[in-house]
Amino acid sequence: MIPVIPKLPLAHGIDVALDWLTAHISFVTKAFSHFISILIDGLVHGLLWLPPWLLIAAVALLAWRAAGWRVALGSLLGLLLLWNLRLWPATVETFTLVLISTLIAVAIGLPLGILAALSTRASRVVMPVLDFMQTMPAFVYLIPAIPFFGLGAVSASVATVIFATPPTIRLTALGIRQVPKDLIEAADAFGSTRRQKLFKVQLPMAVPTLMAGVNQTIMLSLSMVVIAAMIGAGGLGGVVWRAIQRLEPGKGFEAGIAIVILAMILDRITQRIGRSPSAKTAK
Repeated sequence: MIPVIPKLPLAHGIDVALDWLTAHISFVTKAFSHFISILIDGLVHGLLWLPPWLLIAAVALLAWRAAGWRVALGSLLGLLLLWNLRLWPATVETFTLVLISTLIAVAIGLPLGILAALSTRASRVVMPVLDFMQTMPAFVYLIPAIPFFGLGAVSASVATVIFATPPTIRLTALGIRQVPKDLIEAADAFGSTRRQKLFKVQLPMAVPTLMAGVNQTIMLSLSMVVIAAMIGAGGLGGVVWRAIQRLEPGKGFEAGIAIVILAMILDRITQRIGRSPSAKTAK
């Protein structure tokens, strides 16, 4: 007879740890939740206060300056379509969540990427953690966010930050490591300090790769914000979620098109921003 091996109490241990953290650091999470909630609500109301045509024109102008007239025209027509479909408020909510989550993710990921690039020990610690974060299913990130921050946009933002940070860290580290050694040696020969070498040689040379990481972070943020509609994130994901619950395929398809349009606009603009001047000229 095969002996029965006792099951490891992993689930119970995680539950106990979450309960303990919720009880002892609730004052921190409540303060953070209050701050992020004010930031999200303020930005959403501010953008909705502007006439939609003005905001659409501003996005088209930004797209024209950053990526050319084709992207600008596509952005203009796409956003006009969203306005016509009565999805403008939901689009603004989704864009706000993506913007705030991306800014926080980049603020966390950029220093960690620099540290991982400059320190082998730090890289050995950070990279396995990133592998774990990128392998974990996206839905799992929603579970611990709820007890700490409750249902709503703040939990969605926190889960999105955790899910979307790894590309910024990885590609920042990769971009710095790919800087030609002869440039590093030249900077050392001129007596540059580590700070001067980082900010005047390594980071400027790593901008295209770094921006590719930011681009991937934006795309992951958008996908996670849509998934986070299940915990009350709202926006276009909320429209899709309600369409699923009410069996309204037409409205769900409209919201899906809106998500695709928003993703394409953000992707095209951020892709072009990180290109070198020579690449832009050739294009």
